[in-house]
Amino acid sequence: MTAVLPSRTPAPERPTGGRLIDQFEYGLDAPICLTWELTYACNLACVHCLSSSGRRDPRELSTAEAEAVIDELQRMQVFYVNVGGGEPTVRPDFWHLLDYAIGHDVGVKFSTNGVKLDRARAEQLARTDYVDVQISLDGATAEVNDAVRGAGSFATATRALENLAEAGMKDFKVSVVVTRENAGQLDEFKALTDRYGAQLRITRLRPSGRGADVWDQLHPTQAQQRELYQWLLANGDNVLTGDSFFHLSAFGEALPGLNLCGAGRVVCLIDPVGDVYACPFAIHENFLAGNVRDEGGFQRVWQSSELFADLRSPQTGGACTKCAHFDACRGGCMAAKFFTGLPLDGPDPECVQGYGETALAARDAATVTPKSHIDHSHKGPVRGQPTLLGMPSIPKAAPARICDESPLAGLDLR
Repeated sequence: MTAVLPSRTPAPERPTGGRLIDQFEYGLDAPICLTWELTYACNLACVHCLSSSGRRDPRELSTAEAEAVIDELQRMQVFYVNVGGGEPTVRPDFWHLLDYAIGHDVGVKFSTNGVKLDRARAEQLARTDYVDVQISLDGATAEVNDAVRGAGSFATATRALENLAEAGMKDFKVSVVVTRENAGQLDEFKALTDRYGAQLRITRLRPSGRGADVWDQLHPTQAQQRELYQWLLANGDNVLTGDSFFHLSAFGEALPGLNLCGAGRVVCLIDPVGDVYACPFAIHENFLAGNVRDEGGFQRVWQSSELFADLRSPQTGGACTKCAHFDACRGGCMAAKFFTGLPLDGPDPECVQGYGETALAARDAATVTPKSHIDHSHKGPVRGQPTLLGMPSIPKAAPARICDESPLAGLDLR
């Protein structure tokens, strides 16, 4: 069988006082921030890519449609968007959409492998307000990083960091997915970011997208999780986590952050074709709430979808409520549970008290581990090989196939 959303009790009225986190559990009129994957096209093929990116989907939102979404976000007073992909900077209108968002009071934080951040672009970004840049690295050395992200990707990323630093860019980030291979490099990552005047941001590896194929081999061991927890307690004031590691709070002292799954409550994802998912790490039809092209646009999806209403209803917590640490970790990550075939009201697969390992071992033999219905991975060998990067204007006539072999397929390169 496949994991499904647990049933919820009818939602009571939102509390009028108390803790802020109690308000967040019932959802907000607009997300605090949202993740927007602008394109599935990417010059890399990272083994843990949560969106299984590689090839451009010709159905992706047009420039005008993307502008309309930004207009909506402005009306809803969304403070900023996390822009990603794929590699967002290979979209031919990326820099236009960046300026359009900032000009409409929507700040932009975008993640990139650095491939387009030459000196001129770095200087442009350094002059721009309300924009934040995250350079993705998954190893503090080329050997560790390139095994995950592809040959030459470490050099590309560090060159982008050098360009940003030389341009005088402030507060840019180095974004790291913590894996079994790089968990011992946290001090090296911190030293690297300090060298460029950047800030370190670390996030959790989820078993979503291509990450599902390597999760067993790459997710940190229990010993590494405890070391990570101790490291965050010592360094957390100067390191961003995006609330990725709230499951570690069950070790004892709570880590900084909401310590709450914000899926459909304070965050969500818009994908390149306009589909809206409850969580950036849960790109699966079970968590599809609607599409921005539908009547009422994004606002109607956020405020009226049945899925989001369900997620905002009180959750029982299932077996986890019997655990003394439930108030600290709230049962962990919804996406991590779903894509490992565990019930959403059960323990996180990386539960630091060991309940996740027990639950994984006790799964019914007939349980089918869910897979995303979206896969734009390159079909041929890409990692470690040069890839064409320029993306000219997208033609008006979409290619016949839903997903072409190359991110440049169907484009007139003459």
